[in-house]
Amino acid sequence: MAAAAAGVQIQQSRRLPDFLNSVNLKYVKLGYHYLISNLLTLCLIPVMAVILIEASQMNPDDILHLWKHLKYNLVSVIICSTVLVFGSTVYIMTRPRPVYLVDYSCYKANDELKAPYERFMQHSRLTGDFDESSLEFQRKILERSGLGDETYVPEAMHHLPPQPSMQAAREEAEQVMFGALDKLFANTNVKPKDIGVLVVNCSLFNPTPSLSAMIVNKYKLRGNIRSFNLGGMGCSAGVIAVDLAKDMLQVHRNTYAVVVSTENITQNWYFGNEKSMLIPNCLFRVGGAAILLSNKSVDRRRAKYKLVHVVRTHRGADDKAFRCVYQEQDDAGKTGVSLSKDLMAIAGGALKTNITTLGPLVLPISEQLLFFATLIIKKIFNKHVKPYIPDFKLAFDHFCIHAGGRAVIDELEKNLQLTQVHVEASRMTLHRFGNTSSSSIWYELAYTEAKGRMRKGYKVWQIAFGSGFKCNSAVWQALRDVKPSPNGPWEDCIDRYPVKVVS
Repeated sequence: MAAAAAGVQIQQSRRLPDFLNSVNLKYVKLGYHYLISNLLTLCLIPVMAVILIEASQMNPDDILHLWKHLKYNLVSVIICSTVLVFGSTVYIMTRPRPVYLVDYSCYKANDELKAPYERFMQHSRLTGDFDESSLEFQRKILERSGLGDETYVPEAMHHLPPQPSMQAAREEAEQVMFGALDKLFANTNVKPKDIGVLVVNCSLFNPTPSLSAMIVNKYKLRGNIRSFNLGGMGCSAGVIAVDLAKDMLQVHRNTYAVVVSTENITQNWYFGNEKSMLIPNCLFRVGGAAILLSNKSVDRRRAKYKLVHVVRTHRGADDKAFRCVYQEQDDAGKTGVSLSKDLMAIAGGALKTNITTLGPLVLPISEQLLFFATLIIKKIFNKHVKPYIPDFKLAFDHFCIHAGGRAVIDELEKNLQLTQVHVEASRMTLHRFGNTSSSSIWYELAYTEAKGRMRKGYKVWQIAFGSGFKCNSAVWQALRDVKPSPNGPWEDCIDRYPVKVVS
């Protein structure tokens, strides 16, 4: 019996191990990714080895013979050299200039503008504009929103009754824009007169003179400045503004561009009882960001990031997508922004289109091959094959997902197969500052810096959704180990984060 048992043990020991149980498949995938990504290098090593061996076997007579051959073919050498120099010159002169992000700043309101949950609900009740059903709806939204008790609403909303006048809206815009710009100019030591391009985006508040004109007047910017004012483009307009500034920097050499991204709440608070229009009241909060971009080569040494890609997707040709975020009047004539029930499905479709364009630009060849192979198999052999979702974690080190709401962050975390750490910046920004519209992606980037997680060479994906319907992406690469700038939005509270958000 003992001999039989020993025989069984020997037989079992000679079997191959169960790799599915003993090997973590993610390491197999990492090995595959490394092999494919370095395939060209691995193939070139034998070629280089052969060349070096052949070169080492050449004697002085061979080298002299080669020189004579070139000497008697001087015309060919001169023509080849001329073509090479001319081609190199044309390439250098026409290639896109790098765009550097020198620094940016995020506005932080005064403590008296904070809107804790209880105060928000108390003010909503005391205004007398909302019925019990609407109040209960707002309460439920706030409880599930992921917002904390330190978000800010404008001064006009703290009054009883609220005072949403044009003057109050202008004051909010000035406080946010000038507050962010003052910090930006102080941190960078750039003079306002040096700014050649100014792009301002604010979706819902577009007075005359424009917001960009208000900035020109305040800082006495030069008379030939190229200024732009983007309105009605939703929460993704910040990426659009960066894209416009990038294009301008390709045309106008050796200059600075400033992008100001904000939203104005004062005149856009909804005082009716239409449920789809009450959601923005519960999510949107005061905030804004100012970004300094440069195309000067000397700024590379002090810049934080280099702009790598901007990809924009517009689904406005589809009627449902066009109306899913829509400013209109309710039956009582009160103006607000309604959110469609199809919003998340439409956002998912826009995201799919956007990453289909972005993927080939950023994903390693290993992921592209897997995606392409799955697509071929699905088309030819089996239409029920589950599509392969590329692993964007191999392309990006940090993710700045627009803090539009808890559902938006949850969906992208699930669909892109991200971890809690990858969406931490988005969740904590939503908790601390709320939905600050187009500027939220900058608060998220500031969070990552404040945590000391940004290293040289790291790539950041900023992705935002906006009315229209749009999905826009910007990819940045850190040029150094990035530390937070002075007077950052997280300076006094980063040690308290991350916090647990109640489900």
